[in-house]
Amino acid sequence: MVGAGEATDTLPLDMDLFEDLQWRELVYQWTGEDTLPARLRKGPISLYLGIDPSAASLHIGHLVGLMTLRRFQSAGHRPIAVAGGGTGMIGDPSGRSDERNLLTEDELASNVEAIRTQIARFLNFEGGEHGALLVNNMDWLGKLGYIEFLRDVGKHFSVNAMLAKESVGARLAAEAGISYTEFSYMLLQGYDFVHLYDTVGCELQVGGSDQFGNISAGVDLGRRMRGAQLFGLTWPLVTRSDGAKMGKTAEGAVWLDPARTSPYAFYQWFIQVPDTDAVRFLKIYTELPREKIEELETTVKSEPQKRDAQRILARELTLLVHGEEGLHAAERASEALFGGDLEGLTEEQLLEIFADVPSKELPRVKLDSITAADALIETGLAKSKSEARRLVEAGGAHVGNRRIGTPGERLGPSDLASTSIMVLRAGKSRFGLLRFEG
Repeated sequence: MVGAGEATDTLPLDMDLFEDLQWRELVYQWTGEDTLPARLRKGPISLYLGIDPSAASLHIGHLVGLMTLRRFQSAGHRPIAVAGGGTGMIGDPSGRSDERNLLTEDELASNVEAIRTQIARFLNFEGGEHGALLVNNMDWLGKLGYIEFLRDVGKHFSVNAMLAKESVGARLAAEAGISYTEFSYMLLQGYDFVHLYDTVGCELQVGGSDQFGNISAGVDLGRRMRGAQLFGLTWPLVTRSDGAKMGKTAEGAVWLDPARTSPYAFYQWFIQVPDTDAVRFLKIYTELPREKIEELETTVKSEPQKRDAQRILARELTLLVHGEEGLHAAERASEALFGGDLEGLTEEQLLEIFADVPSKELPRVKLDSITAADALIETGLAKSKSEARRLVEAGGAHVGNRRIGTPGERLGPSDLASTSIMVLRAGKSRFGLLRFEG
């Protein structure tokens, strides 16, 4: 596994970067036909990815782009992450059926600062001219005058061509239509490309397939304004085979910020992906070499119950996003869920691990008098004293990791897993929680 900010060459000796991206299913459309692969083989190139700072954290939907930049840097190219502090004030219509809620300049600036540390976990910002860059397009878009922009940039865009773009056409067909503000987004993103070409020699823009219209507009603008050969490359939009959107759960997005999505919840999202997605996600989201992924693919087919691919996928990404400490906490919590040792887990971790199991809050004074049978009944693990007795006598009742000896034994403070939480288990996988408060 590769640590944050480190770069490593993971390509087989007989495979170049473009071929590796194709094998990893990260090539969907590109401009320049045969010239882009040839340009990548020729020598180092600067490339950029636009990142929407509409929230104070990135989520796992951003991982494809961040990992793609990381792959390019590992192969000797220079990645540029462009936080859209300026374009974020306009709103990209791509992939949307309605108008965005526009944030203020201060809100966007705050979000840009918040995601800097997250991007730094993927890219190496050291290394001089080959080190990654993180820039905010508000720094140059905010200085543009409207008349100047129309004269120097707008004249190069044909309204007919803009209307033909898929992202615009989809919005025009919708009942809400598209505002002039969002219609202009393409011009601003195109100008970003020209500005980065002028200032840092950027020749390639990458993004999801829904961005191809905007990216190709920038390529065309570079040719018209500077006579430059620029390139665009997109990857397919990633979805789960069960129809779930990447990074989405019933509770919302899976964030990279541990304050929004804990390392445990992040780890669990990836360890629970279906077998049909596991190998594909290993290709897209990890730096494991082809030989190792193909080996895991064989294991998924022959011994799917082992879930080796999911476990390695979850480990690799949790380590990259949350570091060694976050990975340890996630694995520790996962072990506890499946009957491991609960010692050392915090109240917050216990509540998160057992968020979906039956629970009940009791007065603290009951902690000194509750019997094992009563505790099992309170949690719903047993419906009656006779059922509780049978469960205990069969050896299937536990408090924490201790087997309960008799139905009438008293439970107490020493049986708490934390300051207020008692974890009970019936059989191998039925859990219940009691919280003693007050």
